[in-house]
Amino acid sequence: MNGPAVWRYGTAKYHEYTINKPEYKAANGKWDFLSVPSEYRVNTIHAALLHTGKVLLIAGSGNNQKNFDAKKFESVLWDPKTNAFRHIPTPADMFCAGHTQLPDGKLLVAGGTKRYEKLQGDVTKAGGLMIVHNEDPDAPKTLPAGTRFTGKENGKTFVSKDPVLIEKAEKVFDKETGRFLHTKAGLGRVYVEAERSGKEHETGTEDNYRIHGLKGSDTRNLYGIAQKLALDKKDFQGIKDAYEFDPVAEKYIPVDPMNEARWYPTLTTLEDGKVLAISGLDEIGAIVPGKDEVYDPKTKEWEYTGKIRRFPTYPAMFLMDDGRLFYSGSNAGYGPADVGRDPGIWDVETNAFQKIPGLGDPDRMETSATVMLPPAQDQKFMVIGGGGVGESERSSEKSRLVDLKEPSPRFRDGATLDKGTRYPSASLLPDDTVLVTGGSEDYRGRGGSNVLQARTYDPKTGTYQRVADPRVGRNYHSGSVLLPDGRVMIFGSDSLFADEANTRPGVFEQRIEIYQPPYLFRDSRPVVSGGPQRIERGGSGTFKVSGGTKPATAKLMRPSAVTHVTDVDQRTVALELTTTPGGEVTVTVPSNRALVPSGWYMLFLTDTEGTPSEAVWVEVP
Repeated sequence: MNGPAVWRYGTAKYHEYTINKPEYKAANGKWDFLSVPSEYRVNTIHAALLHTGKVLLIAGSGNNQKNFDAKKFESVLWDPKTNAFRHIPTPADMFCAGHTQLPDGKLLVAGGTKRYEKLQGDVTKAGGLMIVHNEDPDAPKTLPAGTRFTGKENGKTFVSKDPVLIEKAEKVFDKETGRFLHTKAGLGRVYVEAERSGKEHETGTEDNYRIHGLKGSDTRNLYGIAQKLALDKKDFQGIKDAYEFDPVAEKYIPVDPMNEARWYPTLTTLEDGKVLAISGLDEIGAIVPGKDEVYDPKTKEWEYTGKIRRFPTYPAMFLMDDGRLFYSGSNAGYGPADVGRDPGIWDVETNAFQKIPGLGDPDRMETSATVMLPPAQDQKFMVIGGGGVGESERSSEKSRLVDLKEPSPRFRDGATLDKGTRYPSASLLPDDTVLVTGGSEDYRGRGGSNVLQARTYDPKTGTYQRVADPRVGRNYHSGSVLLPDGRVMIFGSDSLFADEANTRPGVFEQRIEIYQPPYLFRDSRPVVSGGPQRIERGGSGTFKVSGGTKPATAKLMRPSAVTHVTDVDQRTVALELTTTPGGEVTVTVPSNRALVPSGWYMLFLTDTEGTPSEAVWVEVP
């Protein structure tokens, strides 16, 4: 009777024996669980490697409504060298914010969660967007949360959930004569809900709304207009809050809030060190209508670009070596299925957008991953996996390649995965390969569809090679980060169900795995010491090298800031390398600011066998 159980036990023991054999690890690497004390286990949604060598794990409310209601927002700082953990006070719900590395080594975090979604069956009060109009050209107006709006035609009353600022009206004059023509009302947007529960409080058509509690001329100048206010599903709503995380002080520092509330935005560093914020859901749960804005780290302020360009949420947007941006088509969904989905090259200054044709499985790009293949000088990108729009069960096994150096860039299909894969994590490794791991065939691992596989991709040969399999399935809300010692940290997963029959709700995966690539099981590796901590673009630095075989390559690797398998920060920049008989090497940083954005980098040296050193941190001002 116990035969099958004994067989499974014996098989598991033999598997453990096999994967721990030295020759197996040297060929396939090894997975281990990170030992995290229970008080530091959080629902990690975001992770960023800091120039102190520590990793910031951000949960915010962690996709947990109870945490949100209790204002329990969490961040944890982990030191991979000592395995020490520390709680970081988290001032806002950074769940589903955007982030990027800043030139001075701080981490910019912007956006997050104002209100959780409500599915259609859970919505008890009709609600939606109220556009508040102000006809007064002399002053903006503010209405407090709890302001009541009553329809002039439908007679139904709705209540605002937040305060709202309504811009002052604009006087419009004839351009030729200067004659006054009319007044253009200032606008404000606020989410409103019906005073009472029930379907009878829905509205079906547009109506003008009287605002309660006004006095004097405000009763004439202020009014609301709303379209349908219904019991439909209510999406997540974003916030405007922005913070810089200081790795030295180890705390969040508030900066000027964004002009637009954003949930699921992408932050991309530009050539001049400023940061572009794009997309996201706004304060009423609607996709931000293409109103992109730029953060200046010097002034700590945001400014609209003045151009309109719409993308779905978490668009994979990379800085190219000529200062333009490459949008791969990877995204996290939300927004129209036919707007902003095409990949291409975007000039933010002129708003010109050059579409790139040839994308394989273009209707399965949500939850795909994109990497800039090493070295960054080649300007080649790979888009991995992905799935259909929304909760589609369809997924892609394709890896699509594009060379932006070609006169007319075009995607082509590269090596394929074994299975269609949503949510694949992809990390650049210091031996110039790419680790691709995890994901699921179906939406959020539905039907037990997690892909328990890992492989490395070699850009030189264009091939995948299977390596040791991870122990934990990873899908939605997962990601991976290269560490300075050459290991890779893999975190998160938010399965919809806990069983293959889809009957039990899923539980967030708090366990963190560490992957040690095969190069960490060789006899020796280079050791880098000395040298400058700061190298100008176009400048050089000399370092001492011992151990390993002869130094062969040098590279700067920008540290990751990843969420939802979207990491537009990581890049590998090849360096010129010269050696001396005395065991020293001199490396030269390229002079192109768009290729090497200002900031902190990991300097890796690899020997003739491809074995990398541990990283040395170098600042490029």
